[in-house]
Amino acid sequence: MSISTKGLAEEPYDVLVVGAGPVGLALAIQVATRGRRVGVVERWPQAYPLPRAVVFDHEAGRILASLGTDMAAVSEPAVEYEWRNAEGQRLLHYDFSDGSHSGWPNLSAFNQPTLEAALEERVRSLPGIDILRGWEAVGVHEGTTAVEVTVAQSTGDEPLLRDGERAQRTLRAAYVVGCDGANSFIRSCMRTSVTDLGFKFDWLVLDVIPHDRDREWTPRNLQICDPGRPTTAVVGGPGRRRWEFMRLPGESIAELNQIETAWKLLEPWDLHPGNATMERHTVYTFQARWADAWREGRLLLAGDAAHQMPPFAGQGLCSGLRDAINLSWKLDLVLSGKADEALLDTYTIERSQHLQHAMQTSVRLGRVICEPDPAAAAERDARMLADQEAGRVPQGDPFLQTFADGLLDGDLSGARAEPTGQLSRQGRVRFSGRTGLFDETVGIGFTLLTTGDPRDGLDEDTLAWCDEVGLRLLRITDDPTASGPDDVVDLDRTYLADLAGAGLEAMLVRPDFYVFGGAKSTADVPRLVAALRGRLTAVPVP
Repeated sequence: MSISTKGLAEEPYDVLVVGAGPVGLALAIQVATRGRRVGVVERWPQAYPLPRAVVFDHEAGRILASLGTDMAAVSEPAVEYEWRNAEGQRLLHYDFSDGSHSGWPNLSAFNQPTLEAALEERVRSLPGIDILRGWEAVGVHEGTTAVEVTVAQSTGDEPLLRDGERAQRTLRAAYVVGCDGANSFIRSCMRTSVTDLGFKFDWLVLDVIPHDRDREWTPRNLQICDPGRPTTAVVGGPGRRRWEFMRLPGESIAELNQIETAWKLLEPWDLHPGNATMERHTVYTFQARWADAWREGRLLLAGDAAHQMPPFAGQGLCSGLRDAINLSWKLDLVLSGKADEALLDTYTIERSQHLQHAMQTSVRLGRVICEPDPAAAAERDARMLADQEAGRVPQGDPFLQTFADGLLDGDLSGARAEPTGQLSRQGRVRFSGRTGLFDETVGIGFTLLTTGDPRDGLDEDTLAWCDEVGLRLLRITDDPTASGPDDVVDLDRTYLADLAGAGLEAMLVRPDFYVFGGAKSTADVPRLVAALRGRLTAVPVP
């Protein structure tokens, strides 16, 4: 077996990422594109070839697109999601076809190996990243200025032995981020406690490739709330389908996780070995838990290493990608000396707020779905049918979350006005002769959008600081003739409508697309910029 030793040089990395799943790869790309030297350690010599996560939301789509991902090549829109009871009555229906907050489909289906291959291709195209497959982190020693990580050669399942011992090397990095899954080694090296909501259910997960690519599945995404066997049937990415069947009381995992059981459960969908390929069958324990601290000194956690999410709202991978984008620019600013190290503490503060909201929503949905008692299920059905008849149905995006604390603008009392802490919308714009979504046309990073002259009132020192941290100063307008170097033409009035709705003339957006704060008048822009500068250099931790 040939395992690359590229990158095992003596010079230290700025960031060492442990784990080359989609979250680790996304983090590595985001840090490296800011000019940092990154190492990625992955114990498996080859990428995992089978599906795992199958959906992501509009915010995750925006994050993936910002990495340079060809979204059409890795995903397809998931336009609907319907809940039915055992009798086939519709209990709930979500329509995802309307325009989304982030400019990408509200929900997309994908095949994880395809996505990971695209992300790894991007990683290997960037200077400054070494991806070290077949090396497992086995030891950590944290110093005052760096972390030493001992890695040992591995086949993934078994270590590679050299003269009876594992071949080992030591890597050094300013910061180490554990993206190494639910059984995270990096988390085991930290003192953090773990909060467990006590939500645990075993489900048989089947990934199937129907041979008839033109077959219509109606609805495309279905949740069957049947106490006799709660079942999920959804898109698994282009050309694939995913089924999940809950383990019933008295049923063993061993008997559930049999290929014969899998095909028997698929009979109602007219699927059998003659017209479909079983790509994978396995039993997962769905649970809800998170680490209480995602940073300890120079060690940090992201993705499943920091939290395990039930799948009922499709927020597992989304949460990990939010971790990656939140952390990447903060690491860069701290490494460059442009921000105080306390900025990294806002990572746990901000992400745990959002994560816990998503987790509790997923658990609430899961408790509705996983009801095995027929009487309780009948009460649930009657309640949901009555709500539907009365028009009491969920509205809006339940996973849009506003940060209450963290790196945000606010007055001396800590009060924060909308849209501070909210996810900014993305619309179509024209800038410097290019037309498209804002991120791909203007770029990403700190952005000040104002209806007036963005430089008005900013002194030379402040303007120099803006250049230093990459804060772009832009005028947002709906004048189709505007063509100045700072002019962004708001083609659909997405940004102008948001500013007007909040009573603002300017807002400052962070690199993770969340709003730092707003200004009610252009005269208040210098104060807003000064507030960001002050909080980066001496970040208050609530």
